[in-house]
Amino acid sequence: MACAMGDPAAIFARDPLTGLASSSEALAWLERAPGPDYLQAMLVGLHRFRSVNIAYGNAGGDLALAEIARRIRDFAAEELGPSAIVARIGGGEFLVACTGSLSRERWQWLAEALGRTVGRALPVHGDVLHLLPRIALLRRAPEESGGRMLDRLDQALGSLEQQSGRRVMWADGSHRARGRSAARLEADLIGAMARDEIGLVFQPQYAVTTGTLAGAEVLARWDHPQLGRIGAETLFAIAERGDHIEQLSRHIVQRALAFDVPWKGQLPLSINITAEDLAADDFAASFAKALEDTAFPPAMLTLEVTEQSLIADFGRSAVSLKAIAALGVRIALDDFGTGYANFRTLKALPIDTLKLDASLVGDVDSDPRDRAILKAIVAMAKALGQKIVVEGIERDGQLAVLADEGCDVFQGFLRSGPVSADAIAAML
Repeated sequence: MACAMGDPAAIFARDPLTGLASSSEALAWLERAPGPDYLQAMLVGLHRFRSVNIAYGNAGGDLALAEIARRIRDFAAEELGPSAIVARIGGGEFLVACTGSLSRERWQWLAEALGRTVGRALPVHGDVLHLLPRIALLRRAPEESGGRMLDRLDQALGSLEQQSGRRVMWADGSHRARGRSAARLEADLIGAMARDEIGLVFQPQYAVTTGTLAGAEVLARWDHPQLGRIGAETLFAIAERGDHIEQLSRHIVQRALAFDVPWKGQLPLSINITAEDLAADDFAASFAKALEDTAFPPAMLTLEVTEQSLIADFGRSAVSLKAIAALGVRIALDDFGTGYANFRTLKALPIDTLKLDASLVGDVDSDPRDRAILKAIVAMAKALGQKIVVEGIERDGQLAVLADEGCDVFQGFLRSGPVSADAIAAML
């Protein structure tokens, strides 16, 4: 992730396990950040993470930490963009800091949403864990050093870990920020869906060999009148509180299929689906009806599913996805390479595309081991007749390796972040 003030992430000394910035580089970043009105931070701690190492060994613990780091990194990229840094401070502690003007209330909502993202089902060596984090928050005080910020966060996190049931706390000891209650925000979300206020943006995807526009991933955005723009992760976290995830997901899918743009049906679209979608008995039938009602060409659509979303009921998920694939819709396995996708998944599901996580290719242009892993995955995918899409490409060197190894499509800030439907039209 790029940090604030235009400094590329590449200047950070990376944590060798997670690929995130190290604690020393995070401290340097905090020292360089602008004044107190434009810097907020949170420290995410995995309470008693040592028990994971005891139960599953260091290898199992490392696998869990790498996945949690990926979730935090992706969350920050989605919700905060290039004004943020994500670092591993040590053990099971992670720092997220951001420049820019964010209200105290919004920073807390982001922390609570991140906590739910980190706490989702986590497969480790055949078991499914739920590691619920505790999160300390602060906004920098006048003349406060980066070291003092980290000390205050660490003290608050230590205090928080002694309090059962409480998971988010400000470093000044206060409780949740005053503002809209959880119930009020859930009601706002229901109203926003009813009024079609959930907007869509599109992450362009490009052919590796030619650089031409090859598709776009659909992403949801909610411009809340008081809290400002809310990205997909926080949006779904709000929906989760009120048990509205399935309703929200279907609303986004329906909007994407019915979106009235001149290029509809001319550019392949990718849409993410959730575990709640796959758990519904009528998912395949309702999706088929949505395709029919909107006249969206199935061959121009890919559904992206993570293996994590398949954990609850793999058999039912496989049946639903096979029924949808029979309509001509493509199925992509998202976040491939994060440690959980396995050969059973590739064999049992109608997978057309492997979508490689950005963490897999972060150093592919400088680390021979990363390149060897990429080469092996591409060879396997080609043998299975699957396409390779790579996320998070930020450098020309990475793209050159993708071309050499035979990858098909890439997306990332090297070419473009998420854009509007009008911007897609201009690209076409």
